[in-house]
Amino acid sequence: MILRASMSEKKPTVLIVDDQPSNIHLLASLLKADYRILTATRGHKALELAESKQPPDLILLDVIMPEMDGYAICRQLKDLESTRSIPVIFVTGMSDDKDEEHGLNLGAADYITKPFNPAIVRARVRNQINLKLRTDMLEQISWEDALTGIPNRRSFDQKLTEEWARLTRNDQSLSLLMLDIDHFKPYNDNYGHGAGDDCLRRVAQALIQVPNRPTDLVARYGGEEFAVILPETDPAGAQQYAERLLDAIRTLNIEHAYSDIAPHVTLSIGGATHSKTDPKPDAEALKQSADAALYQAKAGGRNQYLSAASG
Repeated sequence: MILRASMSEKKPTVLIVDDQPSNIHLLASLLKADYRILTATRGHKALELAESKQPPDLILLDVIMPEMDGYAICRQLKDLESTRSIPVIFVTGMSDDKDEEHGLNLGAADYITKPFNPAIVRARVRNQINLKLRTDMLEQISWEDALTGIPNRRSFDQKLTEEWARLTRNDQSLSLLMLDIDHFKPYNDNYGHGAGDDCLRRVAQALIQVPNRPTDLVARYGGEEFAVILPETDPAGAQQYAERLLDAIRTLNIEHAYSDIAPHVTLSIGGATHSKTDPKPDAEALKQSADAALYQAKAGGRNQYLSAASG
């Protein structure tokens, strides 16, 4: 059985790299029923396809090729962070044990010698594709909050580190929002943990539905806390976005009879911005400023947004 690359049943992609069109045609005819096929007859084209926005799930690679041989291609694939996770199977007429050892030491997942058995090729391709798709699935899960389906704390920490480095280097603004569901403990205590989990899911989905840019990130930070990273956003822009988040949760109108703020679930939000005029020494300091503003928003009545500047 072949695992599918997505819920849409999209075929996994196999890139066949060989300077002989007849060899490409033979392999493609064996695999085209189960896979989307890409081809390349030169190393530079193979690397270009591997680094594209839709990279292959597996590469079948000949060794003896002009300009750049298969070993050199494999070495470059394994040196690049964006391509090193793509499994490579050498399919070659070089049958010496030392050649196979060299290919495997370069990071190839398998080594098939010509002439090959078609059934064996299909089986080995299927095994590597299934392993790759399982690995991709686990990687996706590791960056996603299991309960809400939105990015998790790990995603948040990674994104904050990356954006801090990028934006501070270019002297651009970076805003951070920390969010907390008001009086969530009494909600859980009185409505039950099942209802609490459903509340968290609904809040998370409402937060990510607020229009944003591809560079923004909404994540579950932990418990009933969420966080939003807003690159290239000044304090005024952060406030506008925070107000939309507050409105989105109010609009959900989730009953909360045990809140002294409103008869429905609400949020408190704290924000902070790094800029040339309001410098923070590092990303952790920015987060602490947003946390402090969140504490002030809660202490000052909840169901509101406060920024570190307006403390």
